[in-house]
Amino acid sequence: MAGQIFHHTHRVTYAECTVGNHVYHARYLDLLEAARGEFCRALGVTLVQLQEQDAIFPVIECRLRFKAPARYDDVLTIEVWVTAAEKVRLNFGHRIVNQRGTVILEAETFHVCTSVADKPKRLPEILVTRLAPFVQAASE
Repeated sequence: MAGQIFHHTHRVTYAECTVGNHVYHARYLDLLEAARGEFCRALGVTLVQLQEQDAIFPVIECRLRFKAPARYDDVLTIEVWVTAAEKVRLNFGHRIVNQRGTVILEAETFHVCTSVADKPKRLPEILVTRLAPFVQAASE
């Protein structure tokens, strides 16, 4: 991969697991959201700050590929990179790996930048600039 990758660590809680002791499939979306939020924070701009500037990033599509189960108390590393940051589009690649190096999930999320009133708008320039080192081609 050409661009940088942001890493976020998460320990699986009991509440995230099913009776069969694996992370419930829909919880992975929460983990990806948390990682993206921390990614923005690490870039020096929070999602709330962007919202206060009338820019939000609703998910318009997501793709999840489950590779192996994550279980209670696993320490997960959630990798995040950018596959597109242009005009109104902001897309992310994700990979979740456990403490043993097993790939748990590969995912892509597709976002559009809008105003709080849901009007499409260009990505804020500060965000485009700070995301630039993390941009990778979607096929990489």
